[in-house]
Amino acid sequence: MSGFHAFYSLGGIGGAASISILLTLGATPLNSTLVALALMVLAVLVAYPGLLPYGNPAEGPAFAIPRGVVLFLGVLCFIVFLVEGSMLDWSAVLMTEQRGTGPAQSGFAFASFSTAMTLGRLIGDRVVAKIGRRPVVAGGALLAAGGIALATLVSIRALALLGYALVGVGCSNIVPVLFTAVGRQKTMPQAVAVPAITTLGYAGILTGPAGIGFIAQHSNLSVAFLLVAALMVAVAVSSRLLQALDS
Repeated sequence: MSGFHAFYSLGGIGGAASISILLTLGATPLNSTLVALALMVLAVLVAYPGLLPYGNPAEGPAFAIPRGVVLFLGVLCFIVFLVEGSMLDWSAVLMTEQRGTGPAQSGFAFASFSTAMTLGRLIGDRVVAKIGRRPVVAGGALLAAGGIALATLVSIRALALLGYALVGVGCSNIVPVLFTAVGRQKTMPQAVAVPAITTLGYAGILTGPAGIGFIAQHSNLSVAFLLVAALMVAVAVSSRLLQALDS
């Protein structure tokens, strides 16, 4: 599961790093975006012959209301995806506003996060098999919280980038572990539980960054990021109560 998610992260690396390089070389934002769009279309055309046909709709609904342990897993996914959304939407802003980084180089903050996340996921299956699912969730959440604090509170630019990398490593295998756990629970049928946790989890990417913007508007971006770090500490503590991680 971790290896599968690694390819999702590869897209983040390619997007953040390549756009930053194009901007550094003097390309306009519009031209850089058009290059990315052309590459996306090319990738779809290459992959199209191997795409699977749409599954049987009777196997499960596209939307389901989670309950019980599935709701618990979904909330944890929501928080971790919120962190990913925060790195995507706000890490460059934080680097620009508080680290004095130029707009062309600010994308390397997300690139650091995404690179570390991809590397963590590529070896994640072996790590999970060796130390277990619960330590991966608890330890990863604490590592991510520490990385957010480092990137937010330390003014040295290189250490801020290190903080973003720690967030990527910490978050890399939490969602794959939680998705595996939802397939092992017995509270809801898998065909219903999977779309339920997926809906709740990915809502974090959509609503989380907006919430951070709201907090930043009424306080500042550092406070918003530190609140996100506190949520990751809550994930670490909550994982101790989740027996589904041991099943």
